[in-house]
Amino acid sequence: MTKIHSSVIVPVFIFVFVFPSVTDGLGSASTVAISYSSRTVCGILAGNSSQRIECYRGGQTTSIFPNVSFDVISGGRNYFCGLNSGGSVLLCWDASLSGASFEPRRVYHNSSVRLRDVAVGDDQVCAVVDETQTAICWRGVGNKKFPSASMDQRFLSVSSGGGFSCGILSSSRRVRCWGANSEIALEIQTQFENITMDSLVAGGSHVCGLNITGFLICKGRNDSGQLQVPENSPLEFSQFALGFNHSCAIRRNSSVVCWGGGGEYSSNVTNGVSFLLIVAGSDFTCGLQSRLRVICWGSGWSTNASSGIYLPLPQIIPGPCTQNNCSCGPYPDASAFCAGSGKVCTPCSLPPSPPPPAALPPPPLLPPSPSPSSKARDRRLLIFMIVGAVGCFSGLCTIVYCLWTGIRCCRRKKIHNSVQPTITGSNANAGGNGSGDLFSPLSRSSTMRRQSSRAMKRQRSGTSSKHPDRAEEFSLAELAVATDNFSLEKKIGAGSFGVVYKGKLADGREVAIKRSETGTKTKKFQEKETAFESEIAFLSRLHHKHLVRLVGFCEEKEERLLVYEFMKNGALYDHLHSQNNVEKSSSLINSWKMRIKISLDAARGIEYLHNYAVPPIIHRDIKSSNILLDANWTARVSDFGLSLMGPESPTGQYMSMKAAGTVGYMDPEYYGLNVLTVKSDVYGLGVVLLEILTGKRAIFKVEGEGGGPTSVVEYAVPKIMAGELESILDIRVGPPEGQEGEAVELVAYTAMHCVNLEGKERPTMTDIVANLERALSLCTDDSHGSISSATISLASD
Repeated sequence: MTKIHSSVIVPVFIFVFVFPSVTDGLGSASTVAISYSSRTVCGILAGNSSQRIECYRGGQTTSIFPNVSFDVISGGRNYFCGLNSGGSVLLCWDASLSGASFEPRRVYHNSSVRLRDVAVGDDQVCAVVDETQTAICWRGVGNKKFPSASMDQRFLSVSSGGGFSCGILSSSRRVRCWGANSEIALEIQTQFENITMDSLVAGGSHVCGLNITGFLICKGRNDSGQLQVPENSPLEFSQFALGFNHSCAIRRNSSVVCWGGGGEYSSNVTNGVSFLLIVAGSDFTCGLQSRLRVICWGSGWSTNASSGIYLPLPQIIPGPCTQNNCSCGPYPDASAFCAGSGKVCTPCSLPPSPPPPAALPPPPLLPPSPSPSSKARDRRLLIFMIVGAVGCFSGLCTIVYCLWTGIRCCRRKKIHNSVQPTITGSNANAGGNGSGDLFSPLSRSSTMRRQSSRAMKRQRSGTSSKHPDRAEEFSLAELAVATDNFSLEKKIGAGSFGVVYKGKLADGREVAIKRSETGTKTKKFQEKETAFESEIAFLSRLHHKHLVRLVGFCEEKEERLLVYEFMKNGALYDHLHSQNNVEKSSSLINSWKMRIKISLDAARGIEYLHNYAVPPIIHRDIKSSNILLDANWTARVSDFGLSLMGPESPTGQYMSMKAAGTVGYMDPEYYGLNVLTVKSDVYGLGVVLLEILTGKRAIFKVEGEGGGPTSVVEYAVPKIMAGELESILDIRVGPPEGQEGEAVELVAYTAMHCVNLEGKERPTMTDIVANLERALSLCTDDSHGSISSATISLASD
């Protein structure tokens, strides 16, 4: 199918719980969906631990993402889309390709901006943004952008039809329509005029729904009798399915009636069958009957329109599982539908169906047959006792903790970190922020002593009694010779730790030498001492092709020097932001393939720190100036002056008295709440990815008069969410060609998820590496492999 531009697709299915009906047509969400060009019918399975999707096409059934739960799905001409349980991810699958598999496209993933519905029309996807209630649409015929509704309009719900979409305004409940087929959109909107509606569903060229008094109303084209609704009383109909030239509805007694289409859809198939929901393709209808089986009928499904076919699909759930109370009651045995993890609510226009008495557990902890007043009094007393006990215990723990912390704080000297940006020169090799901070209950200095002790126990027998033997110990005289006595000509960078020089050792090795500022009276001497120890403690035991290797160190009196392998091509920061990198031909990294490769290299290095180092390591200062490029343009992570050994548990966290890092890259959760986890590194990498995509610095000045500083996150994320990625891409690289477009889009969405405000909503480094591997593969081959579940981080830790 034509690529769907990924952006904020936030449709609404609030009418499932609020409005008096549920409508399922060409462009409305349900648990059954039709992609009619290939006669593909999909449904969300009932009674499973995960509400996965299974599809029927061409006599075969296929499972879709078997380990992912979905709330609702909706289908159009060539594709169908699914919204995951929780509403944070919207995926679409191409159903037009031959073969058993389906081609997926990720449309949206953002845990902080949840979705409530999806409305797929003939050739477009429309949605309602949950927070703003604005309606936005994407994709159109021939790759043309499908127009969106006016941004000042707020919608309760939307539905998409054949080249148009309509919605119900929140303020007035009036109908507003728009779309590529503006003629039919305006025609339908004019016919509804001042009618106030409670529900709405679109078909090929007409729209049906219930008004606020519960009567069925249809408007639009009537060339096949699709507007000739049966006589009805208030709330006689509960659900609708609209095709191109026919309409169907479920009556109050669960039977189905159809009209239009030359009478082909008033089939004997529906006689005596009770339906829970119905959906329509262009020229056929499918329904979920009371035994949770799907049956389809109509001229587009079979040459014999009067015969229906039961599909070999497992039992399909009649609605999304919810933990909330059902205003009109749940379906009977609803817990079985959701495998005991929720219930399915009945539409409010249907009689409430409470669960059978056997499903109601006896009241716990209460004596037999108490009076109502006694039961309420006992319950209040029990709650009061529990709350009081918890409060007393929490207060006691707080007092003990405060006393203990106060005693410890009085016994040690505080060491604070700088959060100022590191400034590096051209070809900086190891410029960084060397600073320490204070952790509770363990001080930073004692942490470093323990880290060094662990390394020494494993690597005793080195040339130094203080540091492991994997790092050579050099004399100051040796390093002075290597750098022509630390001459300005050898200077290649500078940071808060000190100055970085290029050097050549006596054996011919080229190295980068980082020299700390000298003198015990230096304001941050103790911080630099801590950073010095940190680098040695970590790098002496870490060996990975995407981490800069520590060659050795020098420690003489107040002198502290670190020696690294030389990175010939300098820092990523310089290549992205140097004034010399103006034209496309000026730098090798001005290609999307190379930039994605560098992103993947850096991600693999960080993944090693988080997942394979024992214990895991939190870098705390991931930024483009700390990603260096060797002679082969392989990216390596550098500067471990702020690094810490992470918690043994992958979900563990530190509580820091003061955050450390670099402005623009620092995790807002860490900076604001002093909560440090491995997801703080994920945020920093997300900023680097946005730098790579846009060519903008982490903090930059907005062009134009009066333009103030802004962050690349504030600049790029809204554009990515709005589907305007092309407008922010670095012009020096040029527009992505062929599959590069999909690759760059995947990187952009990965970056957007990395910079979520809450750490728990960010993907893991494993997810990020999988995404970037997929993006790089798109740049290197012509195949269209399916996106693996790993590329879409549906769970966070």
